Amino acid sequence: MTERAPRIRVQRRPVHGVLLLDKPLGLSSNDALQKVKWLLRAEKAGHTGTLDPLASGVLPLCFGAATKFSQLQLDAPKTYEAVALLGVTTATGDAEGDVLECCEVLPEHLTPERLAAVQQQFTGPISQVPPMHSALKKDGKALYEYARAGIAVEREARQVVIHALKLELIQTEKAQAAIKMIVTCSKGTYIRTLGEDIGAALGVGAHLTFLRRIDTGGLGVERCVTLAQLEAMDEAQRLACVLPPESLLVGHTRVTLDGDNAARFLSGVRRRGSWPDASAVAVFGDQPAALLGVGHIVGGELVPGRLLSPLEIQQILEGTPHSASMAHSGTLEKL
Repeated sequence: MTERAPRIRVQRRPVHGVLLLDKPLGLSSNDALQKVKWLLRAEKAGHTGTLDPLASGVLPLCFGAATKFSQLQLDAPKTYEAVALLGVTTATGDAEGDVLECCEVLPEHLTPERLAAVQQQFTGPISQVPPMHSALKKDGKALYEYARAGIAVEREARQVVIHALKLELIQTEKAQAAIKMIVTCSKGTYIRTLGEDIGAALGVGAHLTFLRRIDTGGLGVERCVTLAQLEAMDEAQRLACVLPPESLLVGHTRVTLDGDNAARFLSGVRRRGSWPDASAVAVFGDQPAALLGVGHIVGGELVPGRLLSPLEIQQILEGTPHSASMAHSGTLEKL
């Protein structure tokens, strides 16, 4: 009997910031997170909402202090590029499922007028029934667990918002009719379901054959790094890919506090000033220049929200000089 090689124990370290990963196909969001966490030797990590294993694209991974702001990305609008093959419906709404029905796609199904009408029909607030093959919970179990057991459960329709939708008729390599979709949507939107519903509205059915997230909350795929690129880097290069925690605070109003007010704010004490009301504020200290946390302003009062700890601030200043470079003079600005 051969002996197993001893497991190499990874020496963890504090890492604070956001890494924008271009998640590959076939990998779950959690598996991608664990791989990057291991490559960075990070102590604490979390992602900003799951991206389907059958989808690729933008997956912001949060480390250390940045995990305190991950909910902001979870709630942010997302943009996807997808392809729906027309004339074929499947059990899962994508190419992995068994074929349920085939329908001949005729030119009259796909006139410019019909495409324009369907595009308008699915833009704005819409109602969606979550798919059985999803991670949504029912009585403590994910829907996909019921689906694998051959059990269909009743699901309530949910309201989501399609902020923008562009439909383009294309042909696959096998000369099959398909729709290319560019979708900007609210959280909770199922693009597979959207593809199925659009196919049904056209009268031919459809299922997704391609899905890629190209933006989440203003963080675009062009800024992402792949797992293969990370694996080929040395440790210093990997750490250089980690953006400061304030990268998640796009659109927040910036407030800078002096030393005494910064210390009190970090203790959870409200500060008074001549600031206009603002619902989302990123608060920085001036000496040293560092992110302290987030809050909001009402009636001239700066109310603390999620705060960094003094240890986190110290570790960021010592290990990630790029955070200081983002702080500059001025009291009310957009990040």
